Amino acid sequence: MDWTTILKAQQTDFIQRLKSGDLLHCEKEGQHSELTVISGERLKQLRVFCWDMANKFKQQYDVKNIFFNNMKGKLGEEVVKIRLGDFVTEVDYEKYSGGDGKVDFTLTANSSIGVQVKTRYGNCDQVQWTIDKEEIEKNSVLVCILCQEEFSEMEKDYRLIMVGFLPTNMIKSTGDKTLVGIDELLYPGGLRGYLENLSFYDADKYINLGDEYIVKEDYQGAITNYSQALQINPKNAQIYFKRAEIHHHLGNFQNAINDYSQAIYINPKDAYSYNNRGIIYEKFGYIDYAINDYEKALKIHPKEAVVYLNLAITYYNLDVDCNYYNYIINRDELIINYLNQALNINPNLYKAYYVRGKFRFQIGDVAGAFEDFNIVLKFDPDYALNIYTYLAEIYYYRGNYYSEIGNNKNALENLNLAANLYKRLNDEFSYRRTINYIQYVQSMVEVQLYYF
Repeated sequence: MDWTTILKAQQTDFIQRLKSGDLLHCEKEGQHSELTVISGERLKQLRVFCWDMANKFKQQYDVKNIFFNNMKGKLGEEVVKIRLGDFVTEVDYEKYSGGDGKVDFTLTANSSIGVQVKTRYGNCDQVQWTIDKEEIEKNSVLVCILCQEEFSEMEKDYRLIMVGFLPTNMIKSTGDKTLVGIDELLYPGGLRGYLENLSFYDADKYINLGDEYIVKEDYQGAITNYSQALQINPKNAQIYFKRAEIHHHLGNFQNAINDYSQAIYINPKDAYSYNNRGIIYEKFGYIDYAINDYEKALKIHPKEAVVYLNLAITYYNLDVDCNYYNYIINRDELIINYLNQALNINPNLYKAYYVRGKFRFQIGDVAGAFEDFNIVLKFDPDYALNIYTYLAEIYYYRGNYYSEIGNNKNALENLNLAANLYKRLNDEFSYRRTINYIQYVQSMVEVQLYYF
């Protein structure tokens, strides 16, 4: 079903009620109302503005005609201001020498979306609203207002009816000017919803552009487009998450935390933002915050293997003599439990094997460590070659293991592989440590040869 079908049906009902005088009237600003009454101080201010505009152009046109034309237009615009509130922004007349530049309002969140307002007096069956070619080109929506009183300087109040709206891309223009009747319009109650969706459509265009820039590795371009999308749709948690990931990748950690936090504020069920924010907190030593974020992520998605892995890494990196005594008490048990849970959920999570292997070696489970390191090396050799830091440590710990069990040949083979990788990584400390270990193993071999 076409999205306009319901609004057209409502418009038919509205026209019948308009003829019988049964109109919806809501005095609360920012809410939909078919009827709007303008009087008192608001009307006085409009008159002052219109006389100022008339005097501004009195050398070119008849002053009274200028006043009434301005009054007619401003009354209709006032209806839109009352009903849409800060959702729209009025065009500043001072910027244009001859009026509003063919645009009455723009969306506050997206100034590229223009709204044209037309006001007429007369019988709803006979009156038509005129829009010219330039107005169609510059605006996304035409809003039509019907006044129930003739325009005069003495009128104490005006009863104005928002009789409908029409997207300008639906206006069939046959010349410089086009006439639109009330039966061609869509029911005005759908105006705000249409404008919101129109705005979100533009936001989606910026999101797609941002995604394309990421593929091109133009991260600043991606940030710019995601920021544009947020200007239009500031309540979209996913956009904040996307922008946060880029800041995270670029090392702009405070910006990343701000965006992850905003994503969580908008969507408290955003487990991925909790997880990623936890990674940054852990990196800078905010252990309480990190663990709290990981635990919240697991409450939302208890089957997320990576979060268990991150919890294990956080506990693994704690110094035994640190200030987080409560976390140290069951540290070893928690690390193994979290890693086991991660691997139960995702047996292909190679990094969990790597972390568990390192930890097993540290607590004296040398055979278990060797088993985990072998799994990593077999899991994805091509990918393993891209993680030289991990690979170097795996070879180093395997060399340790072989040395512990007296297999010096395999120990030297693995330690030499580790040394070569550390050298390639310019990790001088680890390289010297490994060379010293190699020399130690070689000395043990020489001792064995001497005695045996």
